[in-house]
Order: sequence, then structure tokens, then C-alpha cells
Amino acid sequence: MRKILTMLLISTFAAGLFPTFAGGQEKETLVLIETDKGKIKVKLYNDTPLHRDNFIKQVKDHRYDGLLFHRVIKQFVIQAGDVNSKDAPMDRHLGDGDLDYTIPAEIVFPKRFHKRGALCAARTSDEENPERASSATQFYIVTGKFYTEMELDKMTKEKGMTFTPEQKQAYMLEGGTPELDGKYTVFGEVVSGMKAVDKIQFEETNEEDRPLENIKIKTMKIVEK
Repeated sequence: MRKILTMLLISTFAAGLFPTFAGGQEKETLVLIETDKGKIKVKLYNDTPLHRDNFIKQVKDHRYDGLLFHRVIKQFVIQAGDVNSKDAPMDRHLGDGDLDYTIPAEIVFPKRFHKRGALCAARTSDEENPERASSATQFYIVTGKFYTEMELDKMTKEKGMTFTPEQKQAYMLEGGTPELDGKYTVFGEVVSGMKAVDKIQFEETNEEDRPLENIKIKTMKIVEK
């Protein structure tokens, strides 16, 4: 309960920082991620406010500066945010580093789904985390792959998955990872810089999916456009 209350306080505080457009719609926050492979700009959704506000707090605290993309799987995701990854030697196991709290799940499905470029919160497995609460710092960006209509129909028949017309179009024309839908919080998306994301996803990796060449987040900052 203490962790949830902490996050709610962060959300309440940060809510006053966001300008609104006419009609009461909040402006979406943009974050620029500068990496060794180029710049990636993401927007944060307003319908996942706990994740939005937490991410903004970590950016403003420079929490991500110097951390590595420690998990990279071609045609799936690139992942970063392990707080122990800064300057980590190649033989160190990464993926467990985090802060001492989690963020309650904000799974806005099917509106928010795992299309290519989706910004999502990593978490521990259902076995130890049935509430699907998110990591305080670790996130991933979807690269994914293209699906045919036949493949999506097969997933519906064999796995009981259902797809909205928007999902189908995205997975067929842009790509993504539909098998993660409804299981992880999607709290933003890439608006520019997918070339940099692709440079990262095609790096050679070891048996733990860590790139053989360290790929750092140089800085993150809030930007206007």
C-alpha cells in the first residue's frame, strides 16, 4: 500500500506540470532519448498517468543517463533501465537492477497495444507478480515483426486472442509483438527515431541477449517538440 500511495503522490504532484489544450485535453509529454546509435523521441500517454509521471521523474533525476540497453532481441524488443547496468562489465548478469518500488499496472487494452515503436514497462513474471505491476525504471521499445491476416486469424483460433481493426492493420502494415498484449503496460510510443531503434535491435548479442558492444543511453530530457 505504501508504494501505491507514493506513486499516487507523485502523480498528483506532476499533474500540475502539464499544460492543457482547449477542451481540457492534456498535452502529451515528449522525451528525447539520446543513445550511442542515435536519437529516439517518444511521447507519453496521458491515460497511463502513474507510468507517465514516474518516467518523467526518472528523466528529470537523470536516472537513465549512462545506463545500457541490456536486452536486445531482433524482431521483438530492445530493453533498458537496469540501474546496475552503468559501466557494467560484459560478464555481469543484467536485468534485475531496479528501485525499491513498483508501479501498479495500467493496462489500457485494446486501446494501447504492442505495435512497432510502442514504449512499454518491463516487469517480473506472473508467477511472482500476479498483479503485473511494472518496474520502476526498466522499459522496452517494441520492434516486432509483420503478421499476415492468416497468422492473426490463427492466433485467434489457437490462443483465443482477439484483434480490433486498428490492431490488425498495425500488425500487418507496421509490425509488432501481439503476444504481449494485455500483459504489460504500454505507456507511450516512438514518434521519431525508429532508425536508431533498428540499429540497436540488429546489434550482435550474447547468450543473455546483451549486445556485444555496449549501447548506452547518453541522456534523456523533456522536450517541447
